[in-house]
Amino acid sequence: MDARIAPIVLIPALALLAPILSTLVGRFVKIPLVVYEIVLGILAGPSVLGWIPKSDALTTFSNFGLAFLFFMAGNEIDFATIKGRPLNRAIIGWLISLAGGLVLGILLAPTPIAGIYVGIALCSTALGTLMPLLRDAGELRTPFGLAVTAVGAIGEFGPLVAISLFLSGRTPLAGALVLIGFVIIAGVGVWLASRGTHERFHRLVTATMHTSGQFVVRFAVAIIAALVGLSIALGLDMLLGAFAAGILSKVLLSGAKPETSEQIEGKIEAVAFGVVVPVFFLTTGVNFDLLGLLADSRALILLPIFLVLLLVVRGLPGLIASPKGATGKDRGALALFSATALPIIVAVTNIGLKQHDLSSGTASALVGAGMLSVLLFPVIALALRRSSADGGVRPPDAEHVPTVG
Repeated sequence: MDARIAPIVLIPALALLAPILSTLVGRFVKIPLVVYEIVLGILAGPSVLGWIPKSDALTTFSNFGLAFLFFMAGNEIDFATIKGRPLNRAIIGWLISLAGGLVLGILLAPTPIAGIYVGIALCSTALGTLMPLLRDAGELRTPFGLAVTAVGAIGEFGPLVAISLFLSGRTPLAGALVLIGFVIIAGVGVWLASRGTHERFHRLVTATMHTSGQFVVRFAVAIIAALVGLSIALGLDMLLGAFAAGILSKVLLSGAKPETSEQIEGKIEAVAFGVVVPVFFLTTGVNFDLLGLLADSRALILLPIFLVLLLVVRGLPGLIASPKGATGKDRGALALFSATALPIIVAVTNIGLKQHDLSSGTASALVGAGMLSVLLFPVIALALRRSSADGGVRPPDAEHVPTVG
């Protein structure tokens, strides 16, 4: 097949195949959908069958999918429910993870700068990947689910701050000033969005909900583009802008009627998890250098080490956020969820490779460990949670809305 046509035909086909496989295998064992997408990408990519070549166009569209994933993470977080004990303890846990990750990263990596990349990668949590799992399990409003959300929120936002401070090419002080400027701009936007009822805005959303106008979807895309563009213009990581866009969108759309809110959520999720986010995970598989990893003995040794370090560096400090009355199985599940990481790892390693600060072997080992964490940790965590002392009892208002992602 022509190399220019292959991605156009095969990426949608593989994205369609992934949920079919997930449903079939799900009768025996629940594995996150993203695992199928990544594995299918590896199989169709240059490392195995060679059907889909690497390309700048595919990577560009993949980056938009990654931005949308972080937008959804920011949009899912309800800060009113996790503020206080869950959030405060999650922050303390992440700071411990950052310190431990940097120390171990510098000890393992050949250069201090490479160690910083490794350390930031190890202190991340894939909230955008975990939120659909929590929702499907009816855990979003349980104390356990709120603890995971708090840990994930800080594990997603904290590394973005660290990237902006340490990997932007500026001095930490200059990076901090630029970051503060961005936070002020985003904060003003959130403050303005929280003021008033925005009746005209909501009328326009409602009026175009079932027309070709689809204003709310276009608004989501536009706000992502605007804040991602702002973050790039300021020399910050684009995912910081995407995450902030999700928070701003949630605040602005919070005034909609309940039935309208459900429709809005459904439409945005359809674009995110139905179209652009799968492209990111499939492209992650396509771009993964499996052959290079297998040929590099040092990278093969590092991969299981990084997987264990995700548990040690990120999982154990995440236990600080355990809800009151948590059982041993709950704590084990929380540690595993906290250590589930991939999107930030992909972003960090991409920066390191572009700057020639990170070797391809180390990058492949980190991404491989992230893939295995997504494959193994949530499955074990959900099993532990289901067998917890509460017997899987959920509060009466716990959400159980099926979603794909």
